[in-house]
Amino acid sequence: MRIAGIVVLGLLAALLVWGFSGINAIPSKEESAKAAWAQVLNQYQRRADLVPNLVATVKGAAEFEKSTLEAVVEARAKVGTMQLPPDLLTNPEAMRVFEANQGGLTSALSRLMVVVEKYPDLKATEGFKTLQAQLEGTENRIAVARKDYIDSVRIYNTELKTFPGVLWKSFLYADREPMQQLQVEPEKQDVPKVDFGASGN
Repeated sequence: MRIAGIVVLGLLAALLVWGFSGINAIPSKEESAKAAWAQVLNQYQRRADLVPNLVATVKGAAEFEKSTLEAVVEARAKVGTMQLPPDLLTNPEAMRVFEANQGGLTSALSRLMVVVEKYPDLKATEGFKTLQAQLEGTENRIAVARKDYIDSVRIYNTELKTFPGVLWKSFLYADREPMQQLQVEPEKQDVPKVDFGASGN
């Protein structure tokens, strides 16, 4: 009887230690997801900062399609004037608008790079090649940042819904809401094609 009581007390103590060890899990995972989101924003901003130089370089090409450049400039302007609400990460509609605007810029840049194929002289200039490399690197960093954010949000949202996180949410973190995932349409997730190595040489 006494041994059984000790075993039960030991199990209860272990359970309490395990439960209390997770008391900071929700805020810790929330901060990790917010840090991952900050990297997503940083990389999108880096891309937006490249656009004016890219447009200026391409504009110098004779008879370059004006509508293509205008689409890039307009998409970049939409991204630049977006007002990000404080609850963006938990607001489905705000996240949808954010994704649509970023997807619009991705799509416009993709079309621009396809059109550039017709201008071998432009592709051969050092200025364009440098911008091309920077854009390619930035698109890769965006993809990595997005993946890291998606993983962090999955971990955070799971913590809110599973034991013991669900208990801590009820008692201490009732104001915490699940974060929104990135849900860009598949066609807008395509990375702009910026490797022209084989053509034009």
